[in-house]
Amino acid sequence: MEEGRVRWAQSGESHIAFRVLGDGPVDLLFLGGFLSHIEVLLEEPGLRRWWERLGSIARVILVDRRGLGLSDPLDGTLALADEVADIDAVLDAAGCDRVVVQSYAAGGPLAIEYATARPDRTLALILYASVLATERDDEVPFADSDETRQERLAGLLEGWGTGANLDDMAPSVVDDARIRAWLGKLERQSATPAGMLRLAANLRGIDVRHRLPTLRVPTLILHRTGDRLINVGHSRLAAQQIPGARLVELPGVDSLPMIGDTEALLGEIEEFLTGSRTSTSGLQRRLMTILFTDIVDATGHAARMGDGRWRDLLSAHDSAIRREVERYGGREVKTVGDGYIAAFEGPPSDALRCARTVVAVVRGLGIEIRAGLHTGECELIGDDVGGMAVHIAARVCDMAGPEEILTSGTVFGTVVGSGLDFEARGAHLLRGVPGPWPIFALNG
Repeated sequence: MEEGRVRWAQSGESHIAFRVLGDGPVDLLFLGGFLSHIEVLLEEPGLRRWWERLGSIARVILVDRRGLGLSDPLDGTLALADEVADIDAVLDAAGCDRVVVQSYAAGGPLAIEYATARPDRTLALILYASVLATERDDEVPFADSDETRQERLAGLLEGWGTGANLDDMAPSVVDDARIRAWLGKLERQSATPAGMLRLAANLRGIDVRHRLPTLRVPTLILHRTGDRLINVGHSRLAAQQIPGARLVELPGVDSLPMIGDTEALLGEIEEFLTGSRTSTSGLQRRLMTILFTDIVDATGHAARMGDGRWRDLLSAHDSAIRREVERYGGREVKTVGDGYIAAFEGPPSDALRCARTVVAVVRGLGIEIRAGLHTGECELIGDDVGGMAVHIAARVCDMAGPEEILTSGTVFGTVVGSGLDFEARGAHLLRGVPGPWPIFALNG
């Protein structure tokens, strides 16, 4: 897993710490709750394995929210709208245009607020054991009462820095001295006791229930039904009110994601992001041409059409591309939201002609797509395709404009003499890929 150094994004007068892990083809921003220190988080082996797995399918951006870890301390009350600006600053500094937002615990309200305020930058939303409201009422009887909150805060204050909160966060490992020591260090490095109380005061009264019906991004909701820290009622209510949300309830009492059946959680996230789960049946490598396509202005189309018509259009889009891919001897690998990935084992010229046909076919649906291709050695994991060759194809696609087909120099070099016409676009640096890469555009 690639581990970027700690960096700081400037948001107004504040500095927000972040770092980037992994090099997958999609960007994923993680928003945690009360505890965060982007160096200490990687010191626990189980959590490190969690980030490594996510880092194989996404470029993970870890951030210390204002008042936590390596970010500037909290000075007074901080509204969620202010933190939306903090996230924008981090994404800009990380070179990220659109992102999957994943949250845990008290990170939930900020994730929901951001997806509502910035639908143009939010690819999807993953809410794991996330809070919706911090004040109890008839709709959220599972939220803390004033008395319970005061008792919880008193307990946190008394045991802050010792890992005493492990009893609620991961009851199945309460006797594991190593994990308790790590949690104690995470508490100490996240905030001082006074800082913790300021954070708690800032969270009091936060309620994003009114945002739920307005969300218009693909949403996956995960929760272990026996979670002792965050009641599953939060996730069930979110699933009821977020249009099109998918709720997956899993067995278990541990709130910390790297404790218990982590593969079940990671499998759901991987399938949500990629359309498939990693097989454990073994790894093969094969030379293939990878075709990535992406709908231009997908967010705008979805907003104008509404959820039902947009789903119908996506289905027609997928079917149209699938027919042409099969006709040119390729196979569908997966669909990822408004994107399509296909693999070709024959001559790269077949993949290029397929891409040209696909651009014309989907035009009849009233949409435009962009396409990117690369030929390289791929990892075959079951029916899925992975490896650096896939990442390069994704990066090339990201550079393309409406109805433009771009290829890496590798593709161009293998089809010289095929009769296909190209325009050189110069050498470019591709994010997460070493060295400059020559890029060519397919004409006509």
